[in-house]
Amino acid sequence: MDAMPFSFELLKKDSATSARLGKMITPHGVVDTPAFMPVGTQGTVKSLRPEEIANCGAQIILGNTYHLYLRPGHDTIQKLGGLHTFMNWPGPILTDSGGFQVYSLAALRKIGPEGVMFRSHIDGSKHFLSPQKAIEIQEALGSDIIMCLDECTPYPATPKQTQNSLALTVKWARLCREAKTNPEQALFGIIQGGTYLDLRRQAVAEMVPFDFDGYALGGVSVGEPKEIMYNITNEITPLLPSAKPRYLMGVGTPADIVYAVSCGIDMFDCVIPTRCARHGLLFTNSEKIVIKNARWREDNLPLDETCDCYTCKNYSRAYLRHLYVAGEILAMILNTIHNIRHYMRLMEKIRAAISENRFLEFKNDFFK
Repeated sequence: MDAMPFSFELLKKDSATSARLGKMITPHGVVDTPAFMPVGTQGTVKSLRPEEIANCGAQIILGNTYHLYLRPGHDTIQKLGGLHTFMNWPGPILTDSGGFQVYSLAALRKIGPEGVMFRSHIDGSKHFLSPQKAIEIQEALGSDIIMCLDECTPYPATPKQTQNSLALTVKWARLCREAKTNPEQALFGIIQGGTYLDLRRQAVAEMVPFDFDGYALGGVSVGEPKEIMYNITNEITPLLPSAKPRYLMGVGTPADIVYAVSCGIDMFDCVIPTRCARHGLLFTNSEKIVIKNARWREDNLPLDETCDCYTCKNYSRAYLRHLYVAGEILAMILNTIHNIRHYMRLMEKIRAAISENRFLEFKNDFFK
């Protein structure tokens, strides 16, 4: 049976907010939106087998172009059947362009009109990442959704710095569009513009004519006050094409997600649920639990009595505290299962609320 080409269907709009219910069809399966993508930076969601990720309810995961290019190499992954086969994940995968990782390596890189020269954080070797190279790597990986190379504008930045950065991102987007050769992969453009709404609007005006398969808001959650991120999301999301998926990159907390969904965002990724799990911070519907705290030492209840995850159905807070304090690997596994499932349950509740036209009520109850 032939793989389905990429498409996006908008199923319903909430009557009181800009929240949307949709369906993305990719060559490796369907993704219900709004959707959260667990981060699998190096071809793995840290500490979990692919089957456990799927059992948590995740339909799509994110892989990182920069890390997979450096190790084991995109050519190696391509020879071994592509990223889906290599990591034994049968569902959809989105790969970022590597731009954010290069941005975060300020001391190790130099940006020019044609791309970025950077040194590997692993061994110090020099590499050049151009827009064309970013597409070449992602095509070799075989992900379902690939991203244009962009320059992630730092915070703070002057209007002139941001304008120059935006011009580079638009130029690179055009080059990525021209370099793409695989029709089965969807290519998303990234809207930059820093904290300046006029530049964000300019970015939309310049990027939409490229007719990408989807659009992402980038350059948020990079140190700016949360109110600024919320304002950018609220003001710019409605300007993006309604027939294309909208992706808020690198966000966020459950509260960030609920707010952004109300603005019309369809897709999210963030390391928060997995990173917090590894550091013993666990999300529940009533409170955040720091599992190492002594108060859980003899607590025989599950983390969250309302949660249906494997961890909550089988283990107590006392046992999870014991594992964490003892430094056992199982602590990371069980904690990560719970936090990812918590996020997936949140997305399920969001989709149900939009479907039943009660998202505003859901949002208000959530923030109470």
